[in-house]
Amino acid sequence: MGINQLLVVAIFVTTIGALIFSNLRPASIFSTSVLALLATQQLSLTQVTYHFTNLGLLTLVLLLMVSTAIDKTSFIKKLGRKIVRASYTQTFWRLFGLTFLSSSLLNNTAVVASLIGPVKQNQYYPPSKLLIPLSYAAILGGTVTLVGTSTNLIVNSFLIDHGLPGFNFWDFTLFGLTAGLACGVLMYFLTPLLPNIQSSPRLFTEYFIEAGVEPNSELIGKSVEQNHLRNLPELFLVEIVRKGKLISPVTPDIIIESNDKLIFSGNIQKVDGLQHIDGLKLFAQNDGLLRENLTEVVISNRAPIIGKNLKQLGFRALFDAAVVAIRRDGAVLSGKLGEIRLQAGDFLLLATGPDFEKRHNLSKNFFILSEKRIATKLNTRQEWTTIIGFIVAIALSAFSLISLPISLMFLIAVLVITGVTSNSELKRNLPFNLILVIVGALSLATALESSGVISIVTGWLEPLLIGATPFVALIAVYLVTLVLTELVTNNAAAALMFPFAYAISESIQIPIMPFALAVAFAASASFMSPYGYQTNLLVFSATKYRYSHFVKSGFPISIAFSTIVLALLGWHYQLI
Repeated sequence: MGINQLLVVAIFVTTIGALIFSNLRPASIFSTSVLALLATQQLSLTQVTYHFTNLGLLTLVLLLMVSTAIDKTSFIKKLGRKIVRASYTQTFWRLFGLTFLSSSLLNNTAVVASLIGPVKQNQYYPPSKLLIPLSYAAILGGTVTLVGTSTNLIVNSFLIDHGLPGFNFWDFTLFGLTAGLACGVLMYFLTPLLPNIQSSPRLFTEYFIEAGVEPNSELIGKSVEQNHLRNLPELFLVEIVRKGKLISPVTPDIIIESNDKLIFSGNIQKVDGLQHIDGLKLFAQNDGLLRENLTEVVISNRAPIIGKNLKQLGFRALFDAAVVAIRRDGAVLSGKLGEIRLQAGDFLLLATGPDFEKRHNLSKNFFILSEKRIATKLNTRQEWTTIIGFIVAIALSAFSLISLPISLMFLIAVLVITGVTSNSELKRNLPFNLILVIVGALSLATALESSGVISIVTGWLEPLLIGATPFVALIAVYLVTLVLTELVTNNAAAALMFPFAYAISESIQIPIMPFALAVAFAASASFMSPYGYQTNLLVFSATKYRYSHFVKSGFPISIAFSTIVLALLGWHYQLI
């Protein structure tokens, strides 16, 4: 090897080492690698900037932006509240079915994030009996279509970068659907291996929240348990105020009536779980001010409003703000929100109007602390526009009528016009870190190829590949990617392994498609590490799992998934 090849290899090995052994974000690591390649003149700035226009990358960014709008809808949240049943078998298959199907079309990380709350809040089983299956179902569902996981789209971006057509929407379906359903059955029989862990302590600050039952509410005439009000993420029904009388504690068999005031305690940032219940209106919604940003204030010790309740004060007129929730440290609040007498040191979460900051009485009453962000509810027209628009965009792409990037761009335009999202929100949700990972990986692959490192490595491998079947080469690519994804992350593993998979397929003169699919499936098959896939990390953080729990549950799933995928790839592409 010459000096240039040695420099590229050193940067490549350092990148892998940093991904495995450091706590730095992958985006920072790949960005540093690109800077090192530019500094050593192994890449030009033109080569790096070219990767920002990669069609696969554009598709991924557009899809993630649309996913944030989909996550605002009540569809997954409503179904999530209805998953848990007294029967574990029913609960398992409801959870698996919803997660697997949703993850095949939506961003699987967003699906898991939406369902963790209801799973943690269930009153029948320890969350640890359901959270690992939730993550695994999302991983398996993500392998069914092109858009199910970012890993598939990253490999797609590499294909396009090499001048190839890229994946079709259904290229993954035969392999992912077969392996996913088989692993779902296996996972059910392996549930005795899951640990029995009590729920983690609450790490959020609890607020006192009131919601009123409107006359047309879907809750009326059904019990608390039938309405799944005990399965709300990080929100707890503590009281019901009915005709001036307080019902506490709230038992599961209490029937909800019209005009009931439901009093919750919990995480205010999960208040969107209440907004998505038809006919349930938050206290602040009566003032028409509930928006995405809430302002947190504390009442000062000399505030004129001390000792008065919100109704007496005419709070909205006084401050151009509505109280969403109240917190009083060291005390348990009770009764209607509007009738609680305010005290010095009370924390209020305010939905503010345009004149709030101009009011001269703010400093006399409050110390302004911070802003908190909540997800706001879409109206019925916006909900249907989002869901139907997404289905149409995916269908047009799936049946090759319009390319996926174009259909997603039109959908985003419609979502902005109808107020589902906004230009500022799109900018805020731009997946900048993921863009840096992909551009960095594409740049590193370009350096490996242009410097001749890939040619040298394939030259070393040729004696080993002579006489071996293409299926053996496919297995080798798959296994190396699988090991790498458990050590680093799924996206990084796919990005690092594709150049070598491409070179091997060229060397043995086999079409790239089975090797590209092998890289994509192996990179997604992170069942034995809580750090290899984002959904694993989410559920790992949600309860007191240990690394060994993933190894024990994930090892047989990984073996089954890999065996089925490799057998189907070998059979379908006639490599066996």
